[in-house]
Amino acid sequence: MEKRIELEKRGRNPAQIRELNLDNCRSTTILGLTNEFINLESLSLINVGLTSLKGFPKLPNLKRLELSDNRIPGGLSLLHGSPKLTHLNLSGNKIKDLETLDPLKEFKSLKNLDLFNCEVTSIGNYREEVFNLIPSLKYLDGYDRDDKEAEDSEADEEDGNEEDENDVDGEDDTENDEGGTDEDDDDDDVDVEDEDDDDGDDNEVDEDEDDEGEVGLAHLYKSDLE
Repeated sequence: MEKRIELEKRGRNPAQIRELNLDNCRSTTILGLTNEFINLESLSLINVGLTSLKGFPKLPNLKRLELSDNRIPGGLSLLHGSPKLTHLNLSGNKIKDLETLDPLKEFKSLKNLDLFNCEVTSIGNYREEVFNLIPSLKYLDGYDRDDKEAEDSEADEEDGNEEDENDVDGEDDTENDEGGTDEDDDDDDVDVEDEDDDDGDDNEVDEDEDDEGEVGLAHLYKSDLE
């Protein structure tokens, strides 16, 4: 974990870092993460292999903490150095009873808690008990007290899809308009060709009349000579 932290720092001072991703770095305890990260707001430790939160530093500005898919059985009081926590994901850990969650009632700003795939979720009245334990909690496992699903990015994706569909419809309309223009142009070309043909026919009629006139004069001239 210490090497991964150094890599993620990229030469920056710890106090300058606001987000830190240590997913899959493999460690059973917190190592290398210190109180120097005073401005850290988001920390992700997904699938690290943690069996304890021992050594978790004081992060006074931490708001989002991802601890899913580890083997943490408890010790949540070690997170009290992060009083501004609003989102806590503990899904896929070894949390078995409601007593283990008791330290979370101290987090006055905690709005979103995820315990999906933890044994504690099988306890009777689990949801009601957790909401009563943490008064500030708005969403538990993605749903509120009334089992209404939490708002997330899916709504934005749907809006984006609708906009894309509208764009496609607009393109189709444009193509149809352009197609109609081409057809009109073709009609114009046909009309011009018809007019040319009509002119040709008129010229041929005029030439025939001229020929008839010449024949008539020749006949009269011959009659006079006789």
